[in-house]
Amino acid sequence: MMQRPLTWPHGHRVAVVVSVLLETWSDGKSPGYFPRTTPLPAGSKDVAGINWSRFGGSEGIWRLARNLRDLEIPATLFCNGRSAELWPEAVAEFAKAGNDVAGHGYLQDQTFFSMSAERERETIKKTLDALQKVAGKRPTGWVTPIYGWSENTTEYLAEAKLQWCSDALDSSVPYQQETKSGRIVLIPWSDFVDNRALRASPRIYFDVYKDLFDYLYALEPGGLVNIGVHAHFGGRPAMTAIFRQILEYLRGHKGVWFAQHHQIAKWIVEQKFDDTSYPVRFRR
Repeated sequence: MMQRPLTWPHGHRVAVVVSVLLETWSDGKSPGYFPRTTPLPAGSKDVAGINWSRFGGSEGIWRLARNLRDLEIPATLFCNGRSAELWPEAVAEFAKAGNDVAGHGYLQDQTFFSMSAERERETIKKTLDALQKVAGKRPTGWVTPIYGWSENTTEYLAEAKLQWCSDALDSSVPYQQETKSGRIVLIPWSDFVDNRALRASPRIYFDVYKDLFDYLYALEPGGLVNIGVHAHFGGRPAMTAIFRQILEYLRGHKGVWFAQHHQIAKWIVEQKFDDTSYPVRFRR
C-alpha cells in the first residue's frame, strides 16, 4: 500500500466539486423542510409543500445551469430517477452542457436500509436506466437519498459497475473502499448544503464555504470542497445569488481544480492513493 500525501493535478492546492441535486418525492409527499412556520394538523396532505418542491425541475435547475455555464464551471447533477422522467428536457440540457448526471435513488423519500436486497438492487438499476435514457449515457456515480443507505449499498453500487459514490460521511477527502464486487471511490460531502440556511440569511451559505475554503487553501493542501445545492431551493434567485458569489470567490484563487466527481475518482485510482487518511496526509 502506497502511503503518501494526497495531491491534486498540476499542483492545485484544493479541488472543488459542485453537486446539484434534483429531487422528487413520492406522490402526495413533500420535503420534510419548508418555509412554513405553522405546523399542519397530523395526517394533512401538504399541497403547498408539494408545489414548493417542484420548483427545482420547473425553474431552479435551469437557473443553476445558466450560472454554471456563465462561469465555465462543471458540475455533477445528482438526480432522482423520477425527476428525469418528469423533467427530461431539463436533465438532458444539463448533460449536453458537459455536466455529469449521477444516480440519486428513484424517489427522494426512499430509504435503502428498509429495502430487501432484491428491491435495493432493482431500485439502483431502475434509477440508472431512467437517467441513461434521458442523459444519453449511463451514470458512473451515485449518492443515496437522505443518507439512507444500507450496510450493503456500496457493494450493490460496485456490482452495478459504478465507479464512485458519495455515501461517505467519515472523511473530508476521497478514499477507496473494497467490496465483494470490487473497489469503488467514495467522495465525501463538505457537510453543509443550501437547505441548512432555510430559515436564516443566505449569507450563511457563503460564509461557511468561504471559511472552509480559506482554511483548506492555507493549511491543508490536497483538500476537497464539495458545494451542495438543491435545485428546488438553491435554484431560487436569492440562493443562486449567493451560490454564484461562492463560485466567483473560488475562481479568484490560483491553484483551484474545478473538477467533476468522475475526474476525482479517476485521479484517486490512477495515482494509486490507497490511503488518504489524515495521519498519512499530515503526520510530521
